[in-house]
Amino acid sequence: MRSILNFVNNKFEEGEGEDRFDVFNPAFGAKIASVREARREEVERAVDLAYDAQLKWQKVPISDRINHLFKLERLMWANIDKIAEVTTNEHGKTFEEAKGDAIRAIQNVQSAAAASYHIMGRNNKQIANGIDEELIRVPIGVFAIISPFNFPVMIPFWFFPYSVTLGNSVIIKPSEKTPMSMETVMNLVKEAGYPEGVVQMINGGKESVDFLLENKKVAGVSFVGSTPVAEYVYRKGTSNRKRVQAGASAKNYILVMPDADLEGSIDNIIGSFYGNAGERCLAGSVLVTLPENHDKVMNAFKKRATGLRLGYGMEPDTDMGPLIRREHKERVETYIQKGEDEGGKILLDGRKATCSKYPNGFFLGPSIIDGVTEGMTVMNDEIFGPVASFYTANSLDDALDVMNRSRFGNASSIYTSSGQNARKFSEGINVGNIGINVGVAAPIAFYPFSGMKDSFFGDLHPQGGDDNVLFFTERKVIISRW
Repeated sequence: MRSILNFVNNKFEEGEGEDRFDVFNPAFGAKIASVREARREEVERAVDLAYDAQLKWQKVPISDRINHLFKLERLMWANIDKIAEVTTNEHGKTFEEAKGDAIRAIQNVQSAAAASYHIMGRNNKQIANGIDEELIRVPIGVFAIISPFNFPVMIPFWFFPYSVTLGNSVIIKPSEKTPMSMETVMNLVKEAGYPEGVVQMINGGKESVDFLLENKKVAGVSFVGSTPVAEYVYRKGTSNRKRVQAGASAKNYILVMPDADLEGSIDNIIGSFYGNAGERCLAGSVLVTLPENHDKVMNAFKKRATGLRLGYGMEPDTDMGPLIRREHKERVETYIQKGEDEGGKILLDGRKATCSKYPNGFFLGPSIIDGVTEGMTVMNDEIFGPVASFYTANSLDDALDVMNRSRFGNASSIYTSSGQNARKFSEGINVGNIGINVGVAAPIAFYPFSGMKDSFFGDLHPQGGDDNVLFFTERKVIISRW
């Protein structure tokens, strides 16, 4: 069983920490690798190298920095199947889902290539007699990127292509559960010709994160994970005078109106709830109907959910892979039990599902809990698994009121044939990412990945658009007289 390596100064090297984290193939339930917790001295060395490298990198013409993106894009397309296979084996998602993860990463490389436009400043001639004024944007320094297990390729790419193209250096700390995908990508980063120290990867868990948050040479932190950890990273990072953008948990509601094209939409709705085995912050969690269409939606939904095939993600007939760990599977199972204990009716119990070909895998089948009410745990908590809770609202207004009482504000969607309903929903729902006849409201790379309430900590959101440019640069105002 091999050790996953750090990538420091364009060299792969084994960590020195005593603590190890096991990496599993969730479909087989078997250990496939391990990763060491980085020691403070290792993190400090990586930060020092990144700091020194950035001082030189920021002076490289932006057109040359963008050329590295073009090389990286070509390399990622050429190696996309390899990257996806690694992701499938360490995460459990299907091969097509893993390819989608990598494609989204590539799209962020493409989006970051527009940095030369976004970084342009402003100027005004003759603001006073013989005086001109201009605003320029400049890189800041070293940024840390702390990413979750569920999209091990895409989420680091929400940040690092923008940061380095704008003249910064980065240290990526992938999830200790899924470090192999980014280790694979680091080979391509090296091949793309990035100078030593500009892009590095350090492995580990909470201790590694703390070392990065405490290091004075780290200027900012980009994070995605659960709300408690996001808040911890935000508070500790900002208390150490760092910029922080921290994406957090979600509870996403999907409203299906009576006028929706159910036949044309049901597969999309199913994908929202059970794609990636429900392990994504844009997954549908609560399906909301009105009294008059509840039974129709439920019957169609249950029929499709019952037909989903569990299995190993590299096998083409697999519809849904396992969960990331046995402990996480057990955690999701407790939510199913709570749903029943608190008054819900289990119409499809994924705990009874099996995958005979892979009996040791961490499989949990699609689950449906009907009759959910506002006070129930499954109505309010992020479950992060293949569990659909059905809630019946009295009207569109009632549905909006219920959804907006959630402490989370990541995403929500409506299915309708009415433009009036769609407009009312998009104006009335308090979430960052809104879907209209789209179950997974995932912004394309050149739009920001928004979020509100307890789903985001910070001011400037991840991914493309102006937010990342503002986050990864500082503004200077120059007033000159000639």
